[in-house]
Amino acid sequence: MKFLPITGSLLLLFLFPVIALHAQDSSEEIRTIEIIGSDQMQFDVTEINASPGEEIKIVLTTESNLPKVAMAHNVVVLKQDVDAKAFASAAATARNDDFIPPKLTDQIIAYTGLAGGGETVEVTFTVPEETGSYTYICSFPGHFAAGMKGTIVVE
Repeated sequence: MKFLPITGSLLLLFLFPVIALHAQDSSEEIRTIEIIGSDQMQFDVTEINASPGEEIKIVLTTESNLPKVAMAHNVVVLKQDVDAKAFASAAATARNDDFIPPKLTDQIIAYTGLAGGGETVEVTFTVPEETGSYTYICSFPGHFAAGMKGTIVVE
């Protein structure tokens, strides 16, 4: 019985590096894409290339001196073949839902919250298995119309 605590301690000593290594490996598999949204209503990254089924993290930072109610950004990744213009129009009426229209959530792959000036938001998601182009937009009113969009190319 005196050897049991030592054996348990030795077992933890050997297993801990394996557990730590596994945790480290899984976090390294997630590729991070950093995007800046500006007062000019533009993303600085407008194309992201990804592999089918890849897990990615989009980190959005808004650079603005305007109040959040006047200038905030998000990233909304839409499913393939969604009419981005129609989605953005519907989003403009969804102020109480951070400009994510509840009736259209089935058209969304992933989205961030809203980020005002100096704020950062992020979302981690799995890229669809189907190859093709997926549009991402800022759904804050008027931003998509001003050109605040990009494409995830899955190949």
